[in-house]
Amino acid sequence: MTRSPAVPLAPNVWRIPTQGRSAVNSYAFVDGDGSVTLIDCGLTKAPARIVRGLAAIGKVPADVTRIVLTHAHPDHAGGAAEMSRRTGAPVAAHVGDVPYAEEGRSPVSDPTVTGGRLFARFNKGRFPAVRVAQPLADGDVLDVGGGLRVVHTPGHSPGHVSLLHEPTRLLITGDALFNILGVRYSPKVLCSNFTMTQQTAHVFGELEYDLAAFTHGPELTDNPRDRIRAFLSAHR
Repeated sequence: MTRSPAVPLAPNVWRIPTQGRSAVNSYAFVDGDGSVTLIDCGLTKAPARIVRGLAAIGKVPADVTRIVLTHAHPDHAGGAAEMSRRTGAPVAAHVGDVPYAEEGRSPVSDPTVTGGRLFARFNKGRFPAVRVAQPLADGDVLDVGGGLRVVHTPGHSPGHVSLLHEPTRLLITGDALFNILGVRYSPKVLCSNFTMTQQTAHVFGELEYDLAAFTHGPELTDNPRDRIRAFLSAHR
């Protein structure tokens, strides 16, 4: 199967795979004026694939006017400094992850989880530091395609956010949930507080959406809310 540089999800919304077919994903929202909001920037080598994805939808880096990070981990913020440089676009991230993005390091892994202390010690989670021009808070609605709501889902990192595009009823879970070999939580050692990850993911059972997209894994198009609620119910 040919790997597509950009996968259409909804009107003016595309998934851009930056590793494999869906192992790590960024997202592009195109507004009525042609400007692009980019969600996440993959690893440090991801910008080349992001630019190819933009080209596939008829866009160039200069069209990107905003970059939003779901959280400050290397596979999401690693390419942010370079994409901000190429596009001139400001970066937005939740206030809880701003210090990590600007220092170019991941939050410390959960020390209560087996392997968490060791992971934190040997995997520094470094990436090119990027200045955050717009700190985000839970409930913020960004002027993106008619309204992109910030949903604070901490646990994977202190400032982890998911995003709900209300006009298209598209949910981007970020790393609050993966869809790798089925819906699942992130590996525990990658979380700053795994128990909190489990707790805050339950907001997905309360939100209204018709399409669930993941930063790790392909989207769910068939009854995604029911499928996610079933997972959450089975993994309380």
